[in-house]
Amino acid sequence: MNAGMVAVGGGLGLCLGGLIPERVRRIVFQIFGLFLLPIGLGMIQKSPNLILAMACAILGGGLGEAMELGRKLEGLADRLKNALGSKNPDFTDGLVSSSIMVCVGAMAIVGSLEEGLGQGRTTVYTKTLIDFFAVAVMASRLGSGVILSAVPLLVYQGLMTMAAGALQPILEGPITECLSATGGLLVMGIGVNMIGFKPPIPISSTLPALILALILPVFFG
Repeated sequence: MNAGMVAVGGGLGLCLGGLIPERVRRIVFQIFGLFLLPIGLGMIQKSPNLILAMACAILGGGLGEAMELGRKLEGLADRLKNALGSKNPDFTDGLVSSSIMVCVGAMAIVGSLEEGLGQGRTTVYTKTLIDFFAVAVMASRLGSGVILSAVPLLVYQGLMTMAAGALQPILEGPITECLSATGGLLVMGIGVNMIGFKPPIPISSTLPALILALILPVFFG
């Protein structure tokens, strides 16, 4: 349901975006970017180990740039864009930014574990509503790439839900806190980019930070 509503919200934003003047879409997009700053900050403040989250973000960003990950992801997204016949210049940015936004954070992990363990779907329903409006705003400005963020969301949360029993003792505590805080930094980076600060932060290159956020807490949590 979460992935489906992301696709619906993205499609709605894509359809309505063409009916709304560019100046209106721009200000709404920028205001939503402002809104992401306190959301990301809230995710960061929930972690008792900010140094570890900062280390994940710095090392992950440096590693991503050294690997030229942003350029490689853009090439992959360009091939996908050509296969879909899209001419949207913001396809890659929309896909990566929206995927990070809907996949990172404690709600994605906690909601999946709660549902998988039969503890209810309140968290998932709340996240679904937030994601719906978020991707609608992003799609109105960044286009069709945003809709495809439903795919990694479906895989990511779906696998966690199905494997909740095995993953709960692993993901509880330091790993969830570090992943949420590191994701919060990336969400703030997305917000800064949406506001329009130059040069933009290469969010695609920071993706290794999320992998490190799953690994480093095992040793330093």
